[in-house]
Amino acid sequence: MPLRRTARQLDLLDRLVGLLLREGFADLTIEELASRLRCSKTTLYQLAPSKGELVTVAVRQFFRAATARVEDRIRVVDRPEQQVNAYLNAVAEELKPASQAFLADIALFAPAREVYQRNTRRAAERVRGFIADGVRSGAFRNVNAIFVAEVVTATMTQINSGEITERTGLSDADAYAELASLVLHALRA
Repeated sequence: MPLRRTARQLDLLDRLVGLLLREGFADLTIEELASRLRCSKTTLYQLAPSKGELVTVAVRQFFRAATARVEDRIRVVDRPEQQVNAYLNAVAEELKPASQAFLADIALFAPAREVYQRNTRRAAERVRGFIADGVRSGAFRNVNAIFVAEVVTATMTQINSGEITERTGLSDADAYAELASLVLHALRA
């Protein structure tokens, strides 16, 4: 069961997420975080007992809030092609504030990397469902939805790992936008 946080703690957590998204976290100490967030170290330790756990809490918070916003954006569309497009573009939009430093730090910090990977797997499952629905309804040409979803999953995993950025120079957000365009053009009937 998730912890109940006070309004002050939630505000602090949101500000922490913003700071980490902009600057990453590997080089920041608890002292620096407290100073930058204008709070005490004790206040930060009320959120989590160590810097590593604090980072993990912040990364979880980022993905929890991003997922909610993505789901809100697709709730208003009902056609499968709109869902795929809206979903992948919403993911791209949510990743735009994530600096390269933040993404590089996630790649190097196993607990945060696992949070990112778990969210990537969930996102791939959502896309798989949209594709399957589109094939069933005739909105997409008759493709093997599981295969296409696996290709999407593999690409999302490569985006997540930093491989796509390394090979193409695209940010994670731009890579997701390109993936949305590619998938939709490949699936149209």
